[in-house]
Amino acid sequence: MNQTNIVIGATGIVGSHVVLQLLLENQKVIACKQISSNIQQVKKLFAAYTENAEALFAKIEWRDIDLKDVFSIEDAIEGADVVYHCAGFVSFNSFERKQLMDVNVEGTKNIVNACLQKQIRALCYVSSLATMHNLDVKESIDETVFWKTSGKESDYAFSKYKAELEVWRGIEEGLNTVIVNPGVILSPVFWNQSSARIFATCFKGNKFYPPGQTAYVSAKDVAVCMLLLVKNKNFGQRYILTEGNYTYKEIFSHIQQKFNKAPPFIRVNRAFLRLGWIADSLAAFVSDRPANITKAIIQSAFNKQVYSNRKVTEALQYQFEPALKSIDFICSCYERERP
Repeated sequence: MNQTNIVIGATGIVGSHVVLQLLLENQKVIACKQISSNIQQVKKLFAAYTENAEALFAKIEWRDIDLKDVFSIEDAIEGADVVYHCAGFVSFNSFERKQLMDVNVEGTKNIVNACLQKQIRALCYVSSLATMHNLDVKESIDETVFWKTSGKESDYAFSKYKAELEVWRGIEEGLNTVIVNPGVILSPVFWNQSSARIFATCFKGNKFYPPGQTAYVSAKDVAVCMLLLVKNKNFGQRYILTEGNYTYKEIFSHIQQKFNKAPPFIRVNRAFLRLGWIADSLAAFVSDRPANITKAIIQSAFNKQVYSNRKVTEALQYQFEPALKSIDFICSCYERERP
């Protein structure tokens, strides 16, 4: 099927992988970015996966976009058949709450409205496991679990929840949409972003681990599933995208083993992390920098909930790459280009 694909947030972790997968499938791609975005990082990501990076990168048509301006979005998605909304802002610092709401909520609202206005054939939206925040659920979490306010959710989780409501509104208004809720996304190259920071920490020989666990998935698998869900027209649904659930100790230990470092051996408790939070908050205030440890991060460090990928594996007959295998690949990339 010859179609025009628009990828919003094309210079981010998920967006760049979606662009690459579309190009590998010989589909037309228009990549949307902010004016200040670094497109060379996308080329570096391509090079991590293929020797044909330069030729593939040259096929991309770039367009600038402003998520705060619905008319800018309408111009950017002109001529599109399918829109992949991969843009988002991730922060667990309360002072960035306004930016979270502006980008994640208002930006998504504007994209949904523009897609409705332009009668886009399909939209695929990248949400988050954070929208399934419900502390009452003690068993495995699946797509039937919806948000329940507890007072312990992060501003980031709230912003993604509100954004997802905008997408559900678009679905009610007739927009063919599929929502994906990825776990912690594993990716090379983006070393200073999101979960990729784990590799820098572990390379130094981290000694500490929290007792919690969470779900992981490779960025490549996220992109492949997104394309398949659109191709199969699995609209009006959301799908958890995870390979499996792992404790922080398992993940940290595996990464450090690949880096020939000793595994972490100090199990931290809440009191320890609260002291770290106080110390980091004071240091952040004095040095005028964002805090590295927040209440939301402490909460996630003790999360014991598990997530099920049964719905997507049955819908697509898809087998995810084991997270530990993905980590092996990323570790080799990190050692080659260590930032």
